Amino acid sequence: MKLSTKGRYALVSLVDIAKHQHQGLVSIAEVSRRQDISLAYLEQLFSKIRRNDLVVSTRGHGGGYKIARDASAISIEEILLAFDENIDALSTGAGMKGGACGSIEQVLSNKMWESLSAQVHLYLHRTTLADVIDDSLSPCPAMPSLSEFEET
Repeated sequence: MKLSTKGRYALVSLVDIAKHQHQGLVSIAEVSRRQDISLAYLEQLFSKIRRNDLVVSTRGHGGGYKIARDASAISIEEILLAFDENIDALSTGAGMKGGACGSIEQVLSNKMWESLSAQVHLYLHRTTLADVIDDSLSPCPAMPSLSEFEET
């Protein structure tokens, strides 16, 4: 499992738009400036974001983007899959190349990786854009908290 910058930046961009659309349509130039992401790169991302019905756009003076549906109806999995992100723990070789192919140990190990993948899919399917925007995700007690960031 490995996420590319496409999936990460798509999520950050959608969070940005959702947090700022109450002021009107949001231009990707504004997102680019606020998030320090290349405008050219965002333009490429937004063609896929639009095609996957995650945003709606209006062209022309005063145009921009807004989230296509209620943020609670957009799963993080949907966002990542729009960019063909692979969220399968077996896909990057974890468990696939670490031993004799077809051995019972390999099969048993792969079952663990498959279980991990299922948990990741379930988490990303259940977690919505609204959960991220509302900062309602509970930090994992086993991991250092990133939630101490103060919004400016």
